[in-house]
Amino acid sequence: MKEEILVNVASGETRVAIVENGVLQEVLMERASRTGLVSNIYRGKVSRVLPGMQAAFIDVGLERTAFLHASDIVTPDVDDDGIEALDEPNNIRELVRDGDSILVQVVKDPIGTKGARLTTFITIPSRYLVYMPNGQGVGVSTRIDDETERERLRDTVAQFIDPDTRGGYIVRTAAEGAQYEALRADMLFLSKLWNIVEARSRQASASELVYQDLPLHERILRDLLNAEIERIRVDSDEAFHDMRHFAETFIPELAPVIEHYSGDRPLFDFHNVEEEIHKALNRKVGLKSGGYLIIDQTEAMTTVDVNTGAFVGHRNLEDTIFKTNLEAAQAIARQLRLRNLGGIIILDFIDMHDEEHRHQVLQALEKYLSRDHVKFFVSEVTQLGLVEMTRKRTRESLQHITCESCTVCNGRGYVKTAETVVYEIFREIMRQNRQFEFQKLMILASQEVIDLLLDEESSSLAEVEINTGKPIRVQAESSYHVEQFDVVLM
Repeated sequence: MKEEILVNVASGETRVAIVENGVLQEVLMERASRTGLVSNIYRGKVSRVLPGMQAAFIDVGLERTAFLHASDIVTPDVDDDGIEALDEPNNIRELVRDGDSILVQVVKDPIGTKGARLTTFITIPSRYLVYMPNGQGVGVSTRIDDETERERLRDTVAQFIDPDTRGGYIVRTAAEGAQYEALRADMLFLSKLWNIVEARSRQASASELVYQDLPLHERILRDLLNAEIERIRVDSDEAFHDMRHFAETFIPELAPVIEHYSGDRPLFDFHNVEEEIHKALNRKVGLKSGGYLIIDQTEAMTTVDVNTGAFVGHRNLEDTIFKTNLEAAQAIARQLRLRNLGGIIILDFIDMHDEEHRHQVLQALEKYLSRDHVKFFVSEVTQLGLVEMTRKRTRESLQHITCESCTVCNGRGYVKTAETVVYEIFREIMRQNRQFEFQKLMILASQEVIDLLLDEESSSLAEVEINTGKPIRVQAESSYHVEQFDVVLM
């Protein structure tokens, strides 16, 4: 599979597009005003302990206090007297107190109204390894399937660990096939980096940043590069040199695939990425067969509805439904990744009576989702014919990053009709008439509402005028949206 990474750097914003066989699969975005916080390490201050939630709010210097659950706090393996501690649920009161200073790491960016999620299980990644200062032993990524290779990697890393010191490692997927020297170099790098972080943490004051992760254009080299990447194109000269230097230092074999793009057309336009990003913000996603998806993102969950649309098939209804659902499974996997939708996701495929068809659609969905580097879980089809799944949410979705709630409908997704607004105006006039003295009044509203008042609702307007005993004038305001109006007493 041909895979490319496109990096677009503009003033204050960096965007990364992952393209497979010419089709956009994922977009990563980082803005100077809203830099991602995941992996950042802070010297935090406990601002409030919540025993009922077994959690604490931690001030790390952000706009909103961050959230730390008791299960995310490292506890010693033994008591002070050397006796092994019991494996019991942690009590937040025994772990932290108001005003305590604590070293924490962000594991989930602030999303919506929720603050960042924290942990004290500090991890520092490199190209092949993840160092855990508070951990022990060696773990290997489950994406490495070959058991012989897993044992080789585990044994290679384990032989360098000092048994008298605390700290463990996770071998990343990228380490598959990595040589002894490369793994050793990664361990030395992580050891030096942790010594620097530890020294900074001891000197840091409360709510101070101790360690910040790499910028996005360098982070993708560490986290996303694999053997399938054929080319990386960067449209910024400065970012290009940063990435080449990073690659030559840590991943020399992949440095040649990094290219500087200097074409006349913008990089994302040239590869049709801008148009695909624009489409990813729409509710409706068309399928090649004529069917379509409707994707609705809410605070609690995301729902995806599959419809046959104009697709009528050539055999029978069951065959048409099956083909539409198979196509939808591929489109859903791509859209979840492209839009970065996480949390609980409900998929409403078109009802299938054939058990084998249901099984094949689920298999297809899992197959297409398997290319996603974000952890997911898919359940069976429920009694209501729905597929429930989850996708780990660590950063905001594309919609949350690029959009805001509509100022007209306040995020409802719909607006009142002109007729509804007209009757609200009538009620407001009668309310004002009972409370205040005035000689006449004026209605200011959108052109659509004014047209309705003077046409279909003219008799009702005349009736209101008779009931109040005051003359009523109307005036259209071009800047008013349909729900906006003013009743001015004169």
